[in-house]
Parts: sequence; structure tokens; C-alpha cells
Amino acid sequence: MSDEPIVRFEGIVKKFPGIVALSDVNLSITAGSCHGLVGENGAGKSTLGKILAGIHPHEGGKVFVDGKQVKFSGPVDALNAGIGIVHQELAFCENMSIAENLCLQKLPSRGIFVSRKEMKEQAKRLLATIDADLDVDRPLGELTVSQQQLVQIAAAVGRGAKVIIFDEPTSSLSQHEAERLFALIKDLQKRGVTSIYVSHRIKEIFYLCDTITVLRDGKVAGTRKTLELDENSLVELMIGRRIEEYFPAHLKAELGEELLRVENLSSPGKFSNINFSLRAGEVLGFAGLVGAGRTEISEALFGLDPNATGDVYIKGRKVEIKSATEAVSLGLGLVPEDRKRHGLVLLMSCKDNLTLPILERISRFSFIKQREEKEVVNEYFKKMRVRARSIDALVASLSGGNQQKIVLARWLAAKCGILALDEPTRGVDVGAKAEIHSLIDQLAKDGAGVLLISSELPEVINLSTRILVLRHGKIASELSREKSDQDTIMRLMAGLPSAS
Repeated sequence: MSDEPIVRFEGIVKKFPGIVALSDVNLSITAGSCHGLVGENGAGKSTLGKILAGIHPHEGGKVFVDGKQVKFSGPVDALNAGIGIVHQELAFCENMSIAENLCLQKLPSRGIFVSRKEMKEQAKRLLATIDADLDVDRPLGELTVSQQQLVQIAAAVGRGAKVIIFDEPTSSLSQHEAERLFALIKDLQKRGVTSIYVSHRIKEIFYLCDTITVLRDGKVAGTRKTLELDENSLVELMIGRRIEEYFPAHLKAELGEELLRVENLSSPGKFSNINFSLRAGEVLGFAGLVGAGRTEISEALFGLDPNATGDVYIKGRKVEIKSATEAVSLGLGLVPEDRKRHGLVLLMSCKDNLTLPILERISRFSFIKQREEKEVVNEYFKKMRVRARSIDALVASLSGGNQQKIVLARWLAAKCGILALDEPTRGVDVGAKAEIHSLIDQLAKDGAGVLLISSELPEVINLSTRILVLRHGKIASELSREKSDQDTIMRLMAGLPSAS
């Protein structure tokens, strides 16, 4: 590995309307290294990567590649200079074949006609550079996310990229797919390719990277060799304060009245014979493998499953919930698993998203009382520490963690007594995760009942009063907090016998 920087940023400044994304960023990246870029959501790590890849122009400062100052006009310009990027989301055309996507920049032709034979051969050569065995005639939209990433990597490596930026590459991958990606990154490093790995997943950063740069509020908080850090010191560098493991305060209080009781809840092909109760001040954890029925149960309770049968009681009164509107009127709130598709209206403002369930409360004669609306929104912006240029900013412009805070704030403003939280910390950084954990604890302490669905077992174990383990749409076991540990829960989830 050479000590000479292959990439150098000097005094980089990047502004978006109403917000400074990067301010005076100075950073050098060694050739042949795997350099981690970490920070809380909105810290500027993805923005810096996109500046290098030619996606965003920078307003101030200089970028150097191989000692030469560059300012790319677009991603193609960057790739021609040896800089590639693997996006978190698909950056190609789904309706076109792999071969067409890989050759789209410059289609091989004979006269005025595209040479499909040469196009396929060229695509195969590009895929061969990373040993990817894919049918080049397949439409890109038929591939898994990990296969789509392989195509992006092949496009970069096959065209001679010396530096590849990986922007949150494992956010939609299974563990097995992620491990294959890690092996490929390590192989590329052996071949002299420099990787810039942008992620909020601490374990991945420690596994892959030899150097880590932390961004905080658009500035470099520090650059360290990975061997000089542990997880706690990295987290402290990321958020600028210490985070201690805490014992949830709600567990010290007595449970209150029964808020929710479910009897024989069933839905064909999804789950059957589900029975449980939820009391005020309780966090009831739902654990299970993908497809176990956790999300489907929460959706049925929120009136989103017309085929669901069974009895639901709220504060002892039997109710029928046929729609989300009825659920909200009964004091139920749902933070869905996919916040972008089901939790937010991305083209609406933060203010409008937050007040959706309480429009009747803040309206008079069908007109919204704008002063009252702003007071409510500002209150919960402050309480949730939402980072946005203003309450009128499009919610689509926020980072993932701040979008999740808007979804949570909506139900806090609606004063829901029963909250179903489906993967509440998925895709958020460690700082936002700690804040959300503290909020869940406070909700229960204040007397709400919380259904916590999470694939992160430490999260479920640490926050829950008790845990329901689901398997194949049925409750496999109910565990008290004292008897909950990862090994026991994982065995129940997989249907394995308990450890001796």
C-alpha cells in the first residue's frame, strides 16, 4: 500500500437550499486502502462521496486525484478519471438488459446500427473482471439488489476505476449477500483498487476499513487508524458525546391497566390464533425471522388487512378496526417498516407530514389554524431533535434518521396510547438510534403501551418488558425479560431445541 494519497479534499464546501452540507472538509485517502466514512445521518458523508463521483458539484475547495486538481461535470467524467460509485439504490435502467446497461455509455456499432454481438461480448468482459456469472440478456429489474450491485461494480472496475465509492451498500442485502460483497471489496483491495466505504454500520466499518474518517455536522471530526479505535470511542467521535448502556426507566414502574387485548387473531396465509395483551407502561417485543408474521400482525391491528379475523379489545371494550382512520380514532399508531413507501408522503413538507393525523384537532370550519399547527410542529421538532432547514422543507430532503423522527413525532402529536413500532431504528445511525431507544422508554414510562417489532435482538431484549417469539405465523413462545437471551430467542425463532 502506498503512502501517497490517491484522493485529497481541500476545504470542500457544499450547500443545499437552506443548509450547509459540508464546511471546510480536508481529507486525504491513501492509494490501495479501504477508507471508512462514518457519521450520523445528515453528517455529509454521502454528499462527500457524491462530489468525488461527479454527482454533486462543490461550491468551494479543491479535489485532487493522483495529485491533479479535478472538477467533474458528471459521473461519466469521473469514471473516465478512474472514480466509480456503487449506489445504495439502483442507478441503471431496470427495463434494459445487463448488456445494454453496461454499454449504455458507448454502444458498440457497425455503421448506424448497434452491434448486439459486440455489446454482449463487451458486457461479459466487464463482468469477468470481478468474476460475476450473470446472463447479460437478463433485464436488470429481474436481478436481486446484490446482483445489481455486482453490475455497478463491474461497470466501474471493468473501465479501469482506481477508486470506488460504496454508498451504504449493505442497506438492502441479506447477511450472506453482504459477506459476498465484503469478500469482493477485499479482493479489489488486493488488486490495488481503493475503496471509500460510506456506512453507519459500525461492525462493517471495523471489519473492512484500515482508516476511518468521522464527519459531524458537515465537518471532519477526526481521522484515525482503525486499530486506534474501538466501537465506543468511534461512537463518541460520531455524536460528540458519550452513550452509555442504560437500564430502561419504564421497567422500574408498575404496569397500569390493560390497553389492548387480542384473541384468536388470524389472517389466511399470514398468521393464525394470535393471543396477547398489552398494558400501560409495557413494551411488548415481537421477535421472529422474516416471514414469521410480525409486520402482518401490526398491520391487521391497524385496520390494513381486510381478511383478518379475531377479537380486539381496547381498554376492555371490543372494537372492530376496518381502516387506519378507525385505528387512529381509537388511539392506535403505527410506525411502518418501510417509512418511505408507507410512513411518509415524500413530496409533502415535514410540517404537513407531521400533522396528518391531527388535522381535525387543529382545524376550524375546515380551515387549518396555521399558528397552532406551527406551534405543534416546532414543539415536536425540538423534542425529537429533527435536523431540517425548516419545518417547511420537503421530507424527502431529510436523512433517513430524521425522516424516522418525523414518523415518530406524528404519533406523539396524535397522543396515541398504543403504538406499534415496526423496525423503528432500521437505517438510522447510532446517535439517532439511541435517541429513539430513549423515546420508546419514555413513552412506556409515561403510560403508553408499545409493540416493538425489530430484527435486532439486542434492541428487543434491552427495551422489552417481555417478548413474544413468532414462527411461521404462530406464537412459538412468550419469554419474560429475565429469561430472554439471544441464544434462546434464536433457537425458538428457528424451531431448534433449547441448548442443554
